[in-house]
Amino acid sequence: MNRIKTLAGATLATLSLSVAPLAASAADTVKVGIMLPFSGIYAQLGEAGRDGLKLALKQQASNLNGAQIEYIEMDTEAKPARAPELSSAMLSQHQADFVIGPVHSGVAMGMIKVLRGKDTVMIIPNAGAAAATGPLCSPNIFRTSFSSWQPSYPMGQVALDKGYDKVYAISWNYGMGRESLDAFEESFTAGGGEIVKKVLMPFPSTNFQPHISDIAATQPDAVFVFFAGGGAIKFVKDYDAMGLRGKIPLLGSGFLTEGTLEAQGEAAEGVETTLHYAEQLDIPANQSFRAAFNTEYGHYPDIYAVQGYDAGLAIAQTLSQLDGDASDKQALIDTMAQLTIDSPRGEFTFSRAHNPVQDIYLRKVDNGVNVVERVAAAALEDPARGCQL
Repeated sequence: MNRIKTLAGATLATLSLSVAPLAASAADTVKVGIMLPFSGIYAQLGEAGRDGLKLALKQQASNLNGAQIEYIEMDTEAKPARAPELSSAMLSQHQADFVIGPVHSGVAMGMIKVLRGKDTVMIIPNAGAAAATGPLCSPNIFRTSFSSWQPSYPMGQVALDKGYDKVYAISWNYGMGRESLDAFEESFTAGGGEIVKKVLMPFPSTNFQPHISDIAATQPDAVFVFFAGGGAIKFVKDYDAMGLRGKIPLLGSGFLTEGTLEAQGEAAEGVETTLHYAEQLDIPANQSFRAAFNTEYGHYPDIYAVQGYDAGLAIAQTLSQLDGDASDKQALIDTMAQLTIDSPRGEFTFSRAHNPVQDIYLRKVDNGVNVVERVAAAALEDPARGCQL
């Protein structure tokens, strides 16, 4: 289902995006296509990303030099098969200047097939697929989230620093799972660590008990996992129920405890993860963002809202430098590539492959909160293997 909102028939809140004293001409309209899931299992993630995006552009309205933002929203339903058709519509029917999406890496691959090298700027606000800014990189593709490599790679050194020499690794057998375990293994083994067992489970199976029993029998120094959502909730609770919490340290990519802590409860206490954001980050940009988001939407933001917000900041800063003119696509790309984004996660820039160069934080669950212990890797740049930019 397509949902199109233009300023012509917008609400008062949307009209605040243009605050110039004179009405902008049609040439000053900037079309922002949003390809996110608004139904299905990932609907909440899509809505969070969209809300963050719109908040940033609303806040930056006075810096857009009179340009008006027209939103074109399309529900990907997190279905890769829909991606080429919707992407083609963004190009040919709507002639979007920017296309924001998606959440799902499979959808990202379908979008890239259509949008790569075209006269629109694609900004990925979540999907971490390495290929997007690796072998399939393109000057017009940017990411404001993370590559799958970034959150997991620093945990290898963290484990070594803690004296964990032998680690058991487990995830689902799909792109994000494989790439996350590989990233951890890369840094961990480079420092002399040993992966005693690497398990890739069928996705989306949550039959964890046999593997947790195997962990107990193997007795590694620690366990590293990538699970998210419902799988993360169940793994952490099963791990605790089988008596391993407090005996064999549990480490993970940050999505293990992101948006899952309330459901995990006490079982998550002590779990350590690495990620590019934490709700409690004590920096002004995060504090002001969280307050503004809560005022606008009636609840506090998550990491998906942050990533959408930063996509909005990237658009706003680019338009500000170009006097609100989105007509020169090469100028859009060149300008965006040089930005420094003052994000709620901390400042970041874009790498040559247009991934965020960003801090990754070590977090520990304490009293139901992901408490930042330290920066695990400062200004970490994804290697972008295979990118020819």
